[in-house]
Amino acid sequence: MVSNRRQADDTDFPTLSDKDRDEAIDCLYDVALDPARYEALLDHWESAISPLRARADFAAPRLLDDPQIASHFRRAGEFLDRIAVTETPDEIDAILAPFDRVAALVFDDENRIRAANEAARTRLNLPAKARLGDLPINADDIEAVAATVRLLIHDGQKDSAVLRVRSRVEGHLIVLRLQRHLAPDGTALVIAASNEVAWPEGFCDILRSAFSLSGAEAEIVRHLVDCRSVNEIATQRSRSVDTIRAQIKSILTKTETHSQLELVRLALSVMDMTNLALASIPGPRVVSGGHGTLQELDFKSIITADGRRFDYLLLGDPTGTPVLYLPMDFGFVRWPASAEAEAKRRGLRIIVPVRAGYGASDMVRPKTDYDATFVADTAQLLRAEHVTRCPIISLSGDVYYAVRLARQHPTMFSGIIACSGMLPLTRREQYERMDKWHRFILAGAKYTPHLLPFMVKSGFLLARKIGKRGFVHAVFANSAADIATFENAEVFEAIVTGSDICLSDQHCAHEPFSQQLVSGQLADWSGDIDALRGQLPVILMNGAQDPQVPLATYHDFTRDYAWIEFHLFEDAGQLAFFRRWRDVLDRLTPLLSE
Repeated sequence: MVSNRRQADDTDFPTLSDKDRDEAIDCLYDVALDPARYEALLDHWESAISPLRARADFAAPRLLDDPQIASHFRRAGEFLDRIAVTETPDEIDAILAPFDRVAALVFDDENRIRAANEAARTRLNLPAKARLGDLPINADDIEAVAATVRLLIHDGQKDSAVLRVRSRVEGHLIVLRLQRHLAPDGTALVIAASNEVAWPEGFCDILRSAFSLSGAEAEIVRHLVDCRSVNEIATQRSRSVDTIRAQIKSILTKTETHSQLELVRLALSVMDMTNLALASIPGPRVVSGGHGTLQELDFKSIITADGRRFDYLLLGDPTGTPVLYLPMDFGFVRWPASAEAEAKRRGLRIIVPVRAGYGASDMVRPKTDYDATFVADTAQLLRAEHVTRCPIISLSGDVYYAVRLARQHPTMFSGIIACSGMLPLTRREQYERMDKWHRFILAGAKYTPHLLPFMVKSGFLLARKIGKRGFVHAVFANSAADIATFENAEVFEAIVTGSDICLSDQHCAHEPFSQQLVSGQLADWSGDIDALRGQLPVILMNGAQDPQVPLATYHDFTRDYAWIEFHLFEDAGQLAFFRRWRDVLDRLTPLLSE
């Protein structure tokens, strides 16, 4: 794969070829329109950027410092903010639920209209059992639509198209945007949305914000979507034809489109996304409840030094011996019911902080150091719980916070057990070894941190769309141990319930998730962990099937930190704690008396 080199600040750095850039931008907007296409973006992005990582300076990586790419990622992220995933997978009619203002239909490969929303039936005057030929468009255009539907259903290389067709009403054009869609049973269908729209309130403001258009330019886009000619727009706006043409040229430049048709396609896509506005967030959750065997628990709160709300949970015995538990960035704040019961039987008070931006905990203020704030918040929480000394159990990358806490408060902690622990990543190959989902996010945070917010946000929306089970099966597809662990009924309940603080129908913690990755976790903090040598026990308990810390990387850790105590479970992956929690609690016991 060929890459160009761009000059910036007198320093060369690798960047994408024009072809790869254009294809990546296409994938980007596909994901903005439908988060279910996230994996296609992931695959294309990895194939394009992996060769660039090989040429980057690992100590100071600088990839894709490209204003054009950055602007597209920012814009696509703004579009994602307006998406609500409301599709119900067991009814074809639900496919059309998001199109409340747009006339929309669903075609099958026999040209039958399988579903039509109320706007389509009213504006297009369709009979009860309609076919493509019942649309009020000219006969020649009926065949063009039929051919395009066949192409989208049967050609896996193309999944969307935009057509302008002539209405039977003289002088009137209709724009149809057609999109391939797989029904829950695997049947290929085509969604067709027309420009028979009620222009959404405030949509001109959205266009102005997203594309830096003037008010007049946004109105011209509206006229173009309504299929008005340049002459008609000039008459309507009392301007010359040359003036309107100059304004359209400016609009094409600002939107980075190359024709009026492409511009209309972009505007209709944005309008669809605008119509899918995210539901407003209700009041804060105060209860963590299971779906079967987990005990319902109240979230507790403290007010931080800077006036924010900071929530936490107490698992096990609320008056027992304290243990700090750091649940990683997925927010796994609950344990399997048997594990919580065992913690209570052993007299353990498991203190679980809900970090800023998760659940009802207030987000940190802008330009605030997220890592330093979380460490300070957690120390304040332990003091509020009257803890003078305790061990830490951390999951995955949260060993970074465990080490920072132990460094800043050396007398407060008696040891660290890092389950699926990820120690400092100091070699490029440690990123390349990861499974593709983990590599996409973590290598993105390392090499292209300015593009990370969109990557994370779209991943979260994908998880909301396909459900947590579908998302876990995608992310851990190559770890049989993790899939088997997740499908244990108690583990499933704990992960799905606990992770509600990270992602639920009412809450999405994509912003703090991103901030954690770009703050300090992926820097070289080996000096901090080495400073704990001889000061307190550090124990790693990892799974051999961990997609983020595969065996080769685990063995790097054992060589780099020979003084650390290592345990490897052949039957576990990144969810090792949920599979081997009994081993973790057994190893914890001697740390309680130190």
